[in-house]
Amino acid sequence: MDKAELILNLKKQIIQYVNILDYKPDQIGDDLPLFGPDGLGLDSIDALELSVMLEREYDIKLTNPAEARKIFVSVNSIAEYIISTKSSE
Repeated sequence: MDKAELILNLKKQIIQYVNILDYKPDQIGDDLPLFGPDGLGLDSIDALELSVMLEREYDIKLTNPAEARKIFVSVNSIAEYIISTKSSE
């Protein structure tokens, strides 16, 4: 799977997992902040859902909350983390 395909899949999965069904994948910018008022506006419960998504969909378990904050900045940062994790396996 190339990065562009991964990013599209992530957008679809984020919409599903955090239940923002009023969004379409093309409405979520690759570098749009996922948290905060200037982005999607996700909250801490959504961060847990993103962690579940990573574990279920990509077999990646996050145990460090500080690390998760760095990973869950944007769709692009999640994709880069998945690619780097999978390439080092």
